[in-house]
Amino acid sequence: MIIGIDGNEANVKEKVGVSVYTLKLLKYFKKKATKHQQFVVFLKSKPNKDLPEEFEFYRYAIIRGNFLWSQTFLPLELYKRKALGQNIQVFFSPAHYSPRFCPIPVVVTIHDLSYFYYPDEFLKKDLYQLKKWTKYSVEKAKKIIAVSNTTKKDLIKFYSVAEKKIEVVYNGYEKASGRTSGVEEELNNRKNLEVNLRKLQTKKQNYILYVGTLQPRKNVTVLIDAFYRFKEKKPDYKLVIVGKKGWLFDHIFKKVKDLNLKKEVEIKGYVSDEELSLLYQNAFCFVLPSLYEGFGIPLLEAMSFGTPVISSFHSSLPEVGGDACLYFDPKNSQELSKKLYELTINRKLRSELVKKGLERIRLFSWQKCAEQTLKILTSDYENKNNR
Repeated sequence: MIIGIDGNEANVKEKVGVSVYTLKLLKYFKKKATKHQQFVVFLKSKPNKDLPEEFEFYRYAIIRGNFLWSQTFLPLELYKRKALGQNIQVFFSPAHYSPRFCPIPVVVTIHDLSYFYYPDEFLKKDLYQLKKWTKYSVEKAKKIIAVSNTTKKDLIKFYSVAEKKIEVVYNGYEKASGRTSGVEEELNNRKNLEVNLRKLQTKKQNYILYVGTLQPRKNVTVLIDAFYRFKEKKPDYKLVIVGKKGWLFDHIFKKVKDLNLKKEVEIKGYVSDEELSLLYQNAFCFVLPSLYEGFGIPLLEAMSFGTPVISSFHSSLPEVGGDACLYFDPKNSQELSKKLYELTINRKLRSELVKKGLERIRLFSWQKCAEQTLKILTSDYENKNNR
């Protein structure tokens, strides 16, 4: 059996969300590649160094072209290969867009349908593409993978997809463990990071941590408002915001300026795995205030470091966090402020959240996610051979 994959989401420098998801699956697929189960990963450009190395049964195919790549260049290549007898039995699209006019069965992963709930957060051309191309993908797919039951329900609601066509496969998570480097370089990096953390904690200043892309749906301004209220009772705390800029992020910086919080709020942007690891480990708590998440990997990342989590009670987050989070209404900054304060005075609650978080993460892993995904990709082929 030969499985084709669109690997472009993994072939980027700064990986978050779908890019991490795709890379984790590719690494697992390479381990499972054999003469009888081969993989061809299609890319627009040569693979970055952090992608799995190819070998006889795990290959990269570079298809040049940018404009409408998945809709024109990729399907033409698939048709050409089929004409030459290079049969690919199934094609996997890890993120919404599958090749137009595909000559082989397709499995597609849908991560979230936030654009139906928050259309104003998207450029008109991006919104049109998301709605129309995703519609085509889910209609033509032989199977759809949803990363949560929330996403599954949205697929049924907005695209009228038959329930039996959708399989829920939860994302995994892993601790941010850092890139591979020389021992001396690694020690120097860690020393510099620890110095930065000590600066955060001078005069007994603890910090609250947020990790995620900076965009309106992430609801960061409500967190900043809550932090402003919280500081009235607990002035020795800081807020650290980690994540690369998405779109319409200027309002976050404006909120910090308007509330005169420039010294108390640090917006760090995208950080290395080493720094992220240390930030999670040393945070007083982690807050995810999102209005909508298809899954919410940072919840699990924080729990894996023994960090208490306060989360929005919205979309898939209660599904992922279970009873291991302290929840709040994402539109109520006053309620979040109270939850933050409660965590400072209630040591028992804090320890319970840590314990429950460490138990919760056992339910999720990238290996489990990849195993279930591969089973879906190969099921039809195996059933035919077993008849």
